[in-house]
Amino acid sequence: MGWWQVNADTLAGSRFVVSPLAEATASLFSLERRTAGHPGERAWLDAHLPAYRERLAADPGLAELVRAAMGDRTRWIADFLTPTPTGEDDAPFAGELARIRETPDAVARAHLRVSCGGPLPAGLLRPGGPGRMADLLEWVWTHTVLPRWPRVRTVIEADVVARTAQLSQGGWAEALNGMRPGMRWLGESRLQINTHEYPPREISGARLLFVPVTPRQGWVSWNTADRYAVVYPCSGVLADAGRAAAVPEPLGRLLGPARAGVLMLLAAPKSTSQLVTLTGQGLGSVGRHLRVLLDAGLVRRRRTGRAVLYFRTAAGEVLVEAQGEG
Repeated sequence: MGWWQVNADTLAGSRFVVSPLAEATASLFSLERRTAGHPGERAWLDAHLPAYRERLAADPGLAELVRAAMGDRTRWIADFLTPTPTGEDDAPFAGELARIRETPDAVARAHLRVSCGGPLPAGLLRPGGPGRMADLLEWVWTHTVLPRWPRVRTVIEADVVARTAQLSQGGWAEALNGMRPGMRWLGESRLQINTHEYPPREISGARLLFVPVTPRQGWVSWNTADRYAVVYPCSGVLADAGRAAAVPEPLGRLLGPARAGVLMLLAAPKSTSQLVTLTGQGLGSVGRHLRVLLDAGLVRRRRTGRAVLYFRTAAGEVLVEAQGEG
């Protein structure tokens, strides 16, 4: 199994960051692998897959380059395709993309030989591979991610709030276990990052970043020895975004149906605008319900990036669960 040696100072200094490039790269992986982790992603895939196939067909050899760079056979992604985020939250997409585009051909070929597991076929020796991959990622971003980016970013921020709550309640083991398939805290300062037979890496003293994305994709990357990143899929992404939870009748009598409906929806962190959309209530009404729930200690709020997200406290969870059991 692959694991990293992580000391307490590295964990304490780690942070979550939003990366538009990581979201676009994960979206590229989903399009290429034709995989969807939930109904929302399936609808997105069905909407964009035909245009993606046309985009590949318009550039002879691009499909072969994508498959080689993704390393599905070796389970090792070509390093130039997944540069480690700088740690700047929500860094401009163009700036992140430039790091791929500017990769020298010789470096990219060396990375491709690793991801392919051997010598490169003639089609992959053609110059300009990093630029072609950057062009494809720019297409994926512009056509499939950017139109829904505000909503996607809110989902990512909600995941960060939920993970932070897990961290405060259960410690690092609780927050890291299951973050991505095969990832868990082993104890003795060891973080298992996957189940592959890779040599362990000592990362104590480096900067450790956690990067959530909405597709069911994930990978790890590092920049020399000073910056490491774990890209992982958000939990509960968009699967129930269009459905309001049913309000138990006793909870509705206790809090009022509208206010109880808001509390039910906060099983995962949400912004005021999301609650307005899901409940159909006005902004003022949702705001008043949130104020009462905050004052009663049933919900909390936390600012992340540009959004303020609300989520249930332990007391709110107990109240909802008691209604479900009753």
